[in-house]
Amino acid sequence: MDGELYGMLTRLVALSPSDDPGLNALVRRTCAAALSLPALPSDGPAVDHPVVADFAEQFATDVSVLSDAQRGALSKALGARTFGVVALTFVADYLPRVQAGLAALGLPPVPAPADWDRDTEPVDLLLNGFAPMVGARRALDPVLTEVVRLRGAVQHNCRLCRSLREGAALDAGGSEPMYVDIERYEESTLLDERQKAALRYVDALIWTPSRIGTDVAAGVRAHFTDEEALELTLDVMRNATNKIAVALAADAPRVPEGTERYLLGADGQPVYG
Repeated sequence: MDGELYGMLTRLVALSPSDDPGLNALVRRTCAAALSLPALPSDGPAVDHPVVADFAEQFATDVSVLSDAQRGALSKALGARTFGVVALTFVADYLPRVQAGLAALGLPPVPAPADWDRDTEPVDLLLNGFAPMVGARRALDPVLTEVVRLRGAVQHNCRLCRSLREGAALDAGGSEPMYVDIERYEESTLLDERQKAALRYVDALIWTPSRIGTDVAAGVRAHFTDEEALELTLDVMRNATNKIAVALAADAPRVPEGTERYLLGADGQPVYG
């Protein structure tokens, strides 16, 4: 398997900023409880912070209905620390999902860290380290990758993500009629069985990660190699970083209406315009 990707996931588990270890422990405990999954390990005990706990629970359960009152209370309580704590909440929310997905597919688990990382900036590691590292992988074809991305965009109701269309996927056969069908993929005649198997897995990771059905896992195993299945799992996590923008109401589209074409560069970073 991809040692570089697994190493990055271990680094995310190891995050424990020196100024927020108690809050990091709190969001790890809260998100896991909301998902009925084992919590990531923590560097010390959780603090008692009802505002952060309330935000983290809603973030994990359904970020699309997180209220202005909840995000306002978090910002008021944390000030300049807000963005970093939301990034830690994402790690607490999504790495247990990834572990559950890997287990369901019979893939190796994420290794536990040897020590805590108290110095690395969580936002930087997540958005400038993890996200482009996954985005640079090309085991999956661009249309499948885009179909998976757009399903997550709708499930998290990310306005920016819903407004984007990846150019390589369009050039490879992606189309608006196909993308419309993603919302009712089981009935679609435009999406093939491989794409549908991927979308069932996407939905399971997003909504029922503690209960990934054997049929869902079998569908992935039937259509994807180990390398592809790992990339698929981590694509769901990479796409879900949109939860951070949605949670902070920072997901406005770049165009006033319609869609915008972009490219996912060889370095895994989006290229606009």
